[in-house]
Order: sequence, then structure tokens, then C-alpha cells
Amino acid sequence: MTNLTLADLGAEVENNVRRALAEDIGTGDITALLIPEERLAHASVITREAAVISGTAWVDAVFRQLDPRVAVHWQVVDGQRVAANSVLFHLEGPARALLSGERTALNFLQTLSGVATRCRYYADLVEGTGVRLLDTRKTLPGLRMALKYAVTCGGCHNHRIGLYDAFLIKENHIAACGGISSAVAAARRIAPGKPVEVEVEDLDELQQALQAGADIVMLDELSLEDMRRAVELTAGRAKLEASGGISDDTLRTVAETGVDYISIGALTKHVQAIDLSMRLRQ
Repeated sequence: MTNLTLADLGAEVENNVRRALAEDIGTGDITALLIPEERLAHASVITREAAVISGTAWVDAVFRQLDPRVAVHWQVVDGQRVAANSVLFHLEGPARALLSGERTALNFLQTLSGVATRCRYYADLVEGTGVRLLDTRKTLPGLRMALKYAVTCGGCHNHRIGLYDAFLIKENHIAACGGISSAVAAARRIAPGKPVEVEVEDLDELQQALQAGADIVMLDELSLEDMRRAVELTAGRAKLEASGGISDDTLRTVAETGVDYISIGALTKHVQAIDLSMRLRQ
């Protein structure tokens, strides 16, 4: 489990922005044509609510692709907490480009900052326990890498990126393979070196997964008592991940059982965009 960084996302950012601009502008921004082509302007973007920032690279890419004459002057960095009404960045350049790029730029920034803000909230709930909070594959189609990057800006961590970089052997896989041992053995043959995680529903299946040599065992909706027992039985032979049925109220208690990870779909699935506003001036 390796956290994404901007260095991993260069082409992804450009492609995200290219698709978003094509979707919004299409054959041309006809409203922007009302403004003389030579007119220059300045603008500032503020947040109307407290937030954790993520998405600066996407904003830069929007204006770079629209018109490289636009200058973006950031007042914040990704991962920074900001108060309501804080100025996030200033813009200067051709007025048409500033207005054509406004919605696409803010869409990226408000969405990714919403993820980062939500993640920071959860990370703060388990501070000091040593547990790592993991995201899932419950992401917006086409924006997985962006959302998973935003997760890291909020102090949480990335699970597997997709179906290709790690095994996650669930109930149906186990049934189709004829058991946990068979499934793990097949995974080792198919892709040696790839992490192998097995989902279990009770302590008996945990023992089977440990005996099969799983790297990580996902404890699916186990009771707190069984989670504590699982930590004792595992004794460091594999990493343990708690998942399912975990709420804001129970999150810290689960973290205190001694599990290594807790995966939470809500990090990227139940997200409210941050309220941002751009103010233009000549």
C-alpha cells in the first residue's frame, strides 16, 4: 500500500483536465466572446468554509491548457487547513481565459478539497492510535487517482489503486477457488510479489488465512471482542484490516483494538464539495 504523490500523477492530471475542459467548453465558450479578446483581468478565489486543500495541480493545468499567459498565484498548498473566507489563489491574465476556466478549475478544487477535508476529519478521530485509515475503490469513474491523491492530503492512506496492483480475495473468490488456502496459493503462482489480502468473516477463517500465508487479513464486520482476539491470534504474522459497519462513533474504538488498518468507503464516497467563489476585477 503506497500513497500516491503528485509525481505519480503528471499525465493523469493533464488528461483529467483535458477531458473536463472538452466537456465544459465543447466547440467554444460563446459567453466569453462578449469580452474583448485583448482585455486583461485579475481574480481571486476564496473558500466560504473551513477546509483542507487539495487539487492545486489541477487548477494550474486548467489555466495552462486554456492560455499559458494566465498566472496563478497560490496562497495555500495541498494539505493545508484553511479557515472560512480565506483567499486560496489569485489569477491574472486574459479575461476570457479566466472566465472560461473558472468552473472547471473550481470543480476540481472543491471536489478534491472536499475529500481531503473529510479525510482530515476521520484522521483526527484516530490520532494517536497508530492505525492507518484506508480508502477504497468507491470513487467517481475517471477520477480515481485524483481522489486517492486527495485522501493523502487529508492525512489518510491509499488501499490498492485498482484490480491490478494487489489481490483482495473475498467470499465469492474463496468459494470459486475451493477455499482460502487454494485461493492464496493460486495468487502466489499468478503474480509473485503482489500483496495478497483475504477477507474473513470469523476467527476460524482468520486462522485459515494465516496458515495460508496471507499478507493482510480483512476482518469483515467482526465484533470488537473478536477484533481484539484476532490481534492476539495474529501476533504480527499478517497485517489486520477492519472493515464494514464502522461509523464515526465507533471508529476510534475499532482503532484501539490494535488492528493495523481500517478501510472506509466514505472517504471518497460520502463527500460534500467545498463552497468556493471566484471574484473577478479588471
